[in-house]
Amino acid sequence: MRRTLILAVAMALAVPAGALAATPATLPAGSTIAHVDVSGLDQAGAKAKLQAALAPVWERPVTVQVGAQNQQVTSADLGQTVDYDGMVADAFKAAAHHQAVRVRLSRSIAGDKLSKEVAALAKPFYKAPRDAKVRFGVTKVVRIHGRFGRGLDTHHLRQALIDELRKPTAARLVSASVDRIAPKVTVKKLARIYSTYISVDRASFRLRLFKRLRLVKTYPIAVGMAGLDTPQGLRHVLDKQVNPTWHVPNSPWAGSLAGQTIPPGPNDPLKARLLDLGDGIGIHGTAEDWSIGTRASHGCIRMHVSDVIDLYPRVPVGTPVLIH
Repeated sequence: MRRTLILAVAMALAVPAGALAATPATLPAGSTIAHVDVSGLDQAGAKAKLQAALAPVWERPVTVQVGAQNQQVTSADLGQTVDYDGMVADAFKAAAHHQAVRVRLSRSIAGDKLSKEVAALAKPFYKAPRDAKVRFGVTKVVRIHGRFGRGLDTHHLRQALIDELRKPTAARLVSASVDRIAPKVTVKKLARIYSTYISVDRASFRLRLFKRLRLVKTYPIAVGMAGLDTPQGLRHVLDKQVNPTWHVPNSPWAGSLAGQTIPPGPNDPLKARLLDLGDGIGIHGTAEDWSIGTRASHGCIRMHVSDVIDLYPRVPVGTPVLIH
């Protein structure tokens, strides 16, 4: 009997103190949640009283004013959640442990949901800016002005909504402004972006060099013969070579040289310098000075050796080349 009694006492002492605390059916006198008196209420009653007291303050819709336009947005759509169940649970937990029930307001704002709603509010007011651009021509480059866009200051609007959710005002009103959005590329920047440009005029056998969108030099050239015409279109300088090696294309006109590699020397028609435009087309020097001013090449653009040496250092890789 004595041993049984000792064992029972030992088992009782081994049970955690929290397990002995029974959850009360109602909250004791003086209990508050978010400064709302919930004394004597059960869980359902406490939650109902909380919602009745807090919702008109914290969950009222927010009016977003943009100029003369107003739009109401619910606090839930702005990502705010008031944790009524959690606050009530904390109150009854404190009561079960015979602690004073003083539960603070518990709420949260989901940033991703708020950002999504701000984007939706801003969408009707957005007009994209247009960057300035150029239109390449044979004898000149036309500069086309950009255009300002417009849009809400979303950073300011987002912060204003957060402030309103955190500290509700009587007006529950947030104002947003529509601001001008400048283009990233302005006319002034075009000359720096397109610092070098080349046009090839097949009809007049002229290559024109533009610097900062202004014509600075014109060179005489030869272009592709009939049937092997220099192709039209906008290309770019892909590579540059001094005393280039000729990689002979596998074309019928190349005859027995097709597919061969011809090193610099008397048998190499690519003299002094090469600006590679891709697809076997390039700007290079020639030993056949008589051909300049005619349709004589197999598609490339020929220049006097002295001219191509002069041109070469002025033209960086990436330079646009319009063949017309």
